Amino acid sequence: MKQEYKAYFIDLDGTMYMGKNRIPSAEAFIKRLQKKDIPFLFVTNNATKTTQQVADKLHNHYDTTVEANQVYTSAVASVDYLLEHHPGAKIFLLGSESLRGQLVEAGFTLVDNNPDVVLQSLDINLDYQKLEKATLAIRNGAAFVVTNIDSNIPNEKGLCPGSGATTAFLRCSTGQEPVIIGKPSSVIMEGAIHHLNEQLKAAGKQALTKEEIVMVGDNYTTDIMAGVNVSMDTLMVLTGFSSREDLVTVEAQPTHIVEDLTHWEL
Repeated sequence: MKQEYKAYFIDLDGTMYMGKNRIPSAEAFIKRLQKKDIPFLFVTNNATKTTQQVADKLHNHYDTTVEANQVYTSAVASVDYLLEHHPGAKIFLLGSESLRGQLVEAGFTLVDNNPDVVLQSLDINLDYQKLEKATLAIRNGAAFVVTNIDSNIPNEKGLCPGSGATTAFLRCSTGQEPVIIGKPSSVIMEGAIHHLNEQLKAAGKQALTKEEIVMVGDNYTTDIMAGVNVSMDTLMVLTGFSSREDLVTVEAQPTHIVEDLTHWEL
């Protein structure tokens, strides 16, 4: 199967790897993109690592060598969103130490009480006290922002709880709908387009439109719907979360479906 695209947005979990398990077809696909000098950007809902940590992980464990600026996470997109919409805000964070560091680096103050914003992400040290503080803050008027609503994380153990499981709790306990940054939201996709085009301009190349880019991913509800929500073509791989059976009842179908990326020609 072949379709001419000038750039690729590519998911990580379930697309490039499954937890600690490698997906060789995806690794080979990246090498083919690099050989043909086709620009790409890893667009991931994982907000627990910095872009450099993601690049290091790909290099050390998945035979994929990329620069940190070829990674765009929901953490980076969240910081970009907060800088635009809540500059100088005091933030209560449910999330990783990596995300905490990125917020501090961007100039935000992290607090335990009376925040302007509750930023919720995957927090592996989550406890009732944190949920209580977040609930009360949102009920008292703090903005409710979520890095991503992935219900599960596919890894070698199976489908483990994701950030979206915490979001479901807070939606129930507050009665409020959050601003969602990560896929399937258009926020991260628009940010990724801007990020890619800034890189292309810096290299003296022409900026691309969304019609010239395809979103590659394994999860219909996040990756594929992210493309659909910004009217971008999509390429679904059957190496992770979603299956062909999951598509039977959905109206918006992926533009392309392949078993794995060996079936996709450049």
